[in-house]
Amino acid sequence: MNTAAGEVLGAMITPAVLISASGTLVLSTSNRLSRVVDRVRVLAAEAERTPSPQGAAISSRRTALIASQLNQLAQRVVLLRNAMTALYTAIGLLVATSIGVSIVVLLAWPDSLVAIGPGIAGACALLYASVLLVREARLAVVSTLEEMGYAREAVAGNGAGKPPT
Repeated sequence: MNTAAGEVLGAMITPAVLISASGTLVLSTSNRLSRVVDRVRVLAAEAERTPSPQGAAISSRRTALIASQLNQLAQRVVLLRNAMTALYTAIGLLVATSIGVSIVVLLAWPDSLVAIGPGIAGACALLYASVLLVREARLAVVSTLEEMGYAREAVAGNGAGKPPT
């Protein structure tokens, strides 16, 4: 392998690793988005059922919980959408970095901004996506804790497992 080819391949490794990491985050984020969509469907179906199978109406506490959960899920969907956009942007910019590196090395251009610019922008997009995913994960925890509180009230409140009113 000649020197130029070795330089090109060496310089392209970092963007390739970041592209792989971004791809893994895309898969994880897609899974999180699917789970949010499934949860929204379950809550929407529950909200549409005015009487329960036993004939009693959904409690006002449960209705409030469903409304709160749907608001949190709406926020999570927006964060996940923005994270996915940032991740796909990062992948595109990191691919552009790899192409830029090969152009700079192969054509011996003195201006390496062709490779550095997209690389920095891609890393920033990856960082932004990570921040969004942390925010989304924190919302998921808040939502889960809220549901756990409701379940605890239902179990402890009347001993029979009936939801609180």
